[in-house]
Amino acid sequence: MVVGDFPIELDTLVVGAGPGGYVAAIRAAQLGQKVTIVDKGALGGVCLNVGCIPSKALIQAGHLAEQAHGNEELGISTENVSVDFSKVQEWKGKVVNKLTSGVESLLKGNKVDILNGEVYFVDKNTAKVMDEKDSQTYKFNNCIIATGSSPIEIPSFKFSDRVLDSTGALNLKEIPKKMVVIGGGYVGTELGSAYANFGTEVTILEGTNEILGGFEKQMKQVVQKRLKKKGAKVITNAMAKGVEETKDGVTVSYEVDGKEETVDADYVLVTVGRKPNTEEIGLEQVGIETDDKGLIKIDKQSRTNIDNIYAIGDIVEGLPLAHKASYEGKIAAEVISGEKSEIDYIGMPSVAFTDPELASVGYTEKEAKEAGYDAKASKFPFAANGRALSLNDSDGFMKLITRKEDGLVIGAQIAGPNASDMIAEIGLAIEAGMTAEDIALTVHAHPTLGEITMEAAEVALGTPIHSM
Repeated sequence: MVVGDFPIELDTLVVGAGPGGYVAAIRAAQLGQKVTIVDKGALGGVCLNVGCIPSKALIQAGHLAEQAHGNEELGISTENVSVDFSKVQEWKGKVVNKLTSGVESLLKGNKVDILNGEVYFVDKNTAKVMDEKDSQTYKFNNCIIATGSSPIEIPSFKFSDRVLDSTGALNLKEIPKKMVVIGGGYVGTELGSAYANFGTEVTILEGTNEILGGFEKQMKQVVQKRLKKKGAKVITNAMAKGVEETKDGVTVSYEVDGKEETVDADYVLVTVGRKPNTEEIGLEQVGIETDDKGLIKIDKQSRTNIDNIYAIGDIVEGLPLAHKASYEGKIAAEVISGEKSEIDYIGMPSVAFTDPELASVGYTEKEAKEAGYDAKASKFPFAANGRALSLNDSDGFMKLITRKEDGLVIGAQIAGPNASDMIAEIGLAIEAGMTAEDIALTVHAHPTLGEITMEAAEVALGTPIHSM
């Protein structure tokens, strides 16, 4: 007997269970909404399963592998260091599984209904959820779209066993002897650095005149210095042309300064950006507006041009950051619940887990001046910090951006160890409307990297203790 597809009534439907979707679902449930979340893949999305988390696990393992070779300057020498890469991958998998199972527990604990399948919108209040066997229609009052993004594939570099996207690079069975990375953005540079730490001979081909677009030149220089030290080669203004694959490797051709060159490797990793997953989900059926890149247009409350449908994360304008998606997801959930919430990106940090790490929040000095601020940049080096020296990791600096008239903190850039953690203090300072004096008067424990923030604030006040 065939059962008819009778629509099931829902309150709030969240499409996509990545760091934007699952956070939005939980926040909406906390605010009293009855929430259903649907995803065709694993809970946690790209970030938890094949992005942020596994890449950081691999980066950490790479750091440990590099450190295991000892340091003559510190009087530490080692012999016969070996890496069982299958065990590295097994450990990485355990980290991922612990977090994805945790997301499932959190959703269930907040009474969020979980569906598995692909979503296709029929109209502004109706969607079909399809799996391999069935299709079920759902009627919803409100919807949050959080379908994320996918790696961009270059026509001349079709993904295969040897031509990898970031997911493929994270799941290699062995450490490559040689790897070419096309695209020197944060993903390519992070993974290139990680494999360089494992001993891979890495070549990064970047089409523009510098890697790590979006970060200041002085910050990138610190990373490039480290890459060179690891034996990695960075070739800028290089246009990747094509790849020849064999059973054992690849030959990548590229053009630089009008001359064609080739480089042999075991694998080529293509990281030239990501595209929003907004095709083939029926947006046109609803009349949801997108731009020429496929990004959904939203207002300050994450709302699309259709008043009961919201969009967050990689499918809207801005950097494809997991924490941005989570933030927008909370805003959308709160707006649906009747709260007066709206997006404010000024305290949104941007981080690259390179070696050393890079982090930025608020305005750069240039951006502040363009925005009409009479801004001051106050710099303090890691080399003048006791903890950085004792870690034998003292390359880099913090640059604090303040408003000259009253010392209001409006931004910061950090290049150095633990920059990803340190930037949160400046984010808080910006959100709370704090001044350089507020930071300088906050006692920071000694010896810690956190003292660098205090010292940079003292530079801004003109009363530095540990720098001239």
